[in-house]
Amino acid sequence: MRKRRERMELESAQIDMTSMMDVVFIMLIFFIVTTSFVKEAGIEINRPAASTAQRQELANIMIAVSDAGAIWIDGRQVDIRAVRANVERLRAENPEGSVVIQADEESRTGILIQVMDQVRQAGVQNVAVAASRP
Repeated sequence: MRKRRERMELESAQIDMTSMMDVVFIMLIFFIVTTSFVKEAGIEINRPAASTAQRQELANIMIAVSDAGAIWIDGRQVDIRAVRANVERLRAENPEGSVVIQADEESRTGILIQVMDQVRQAGVQNVAVAASRP
């Protein structure tokens, strides 16, 4: 009888962690859903300087054009013909965002115009070209 009583006391002294785990799990889901993810281009660019450069707040799609003419989106190099499809995919994830093209100061203007054309064909009208302040 005494052992039975001790065992019951021991079982009742344990803490039930399931409700705390539920709260932590719900908080984790909340933070994941409300986080805004920024898609980086994938390479470092030497941006041209502009005295009128302004910060773009809702820029979530970054496209980089290197000095050699390579195009980078979301950390990987893509062909000019794949820019539209990639922008449409990234735009579906965040429809309110905009596109920023980071063109190297040594890159060709023709490639920049082709990238802008592909972005506009993807349905994005809010396109900016990145520059740094002198």
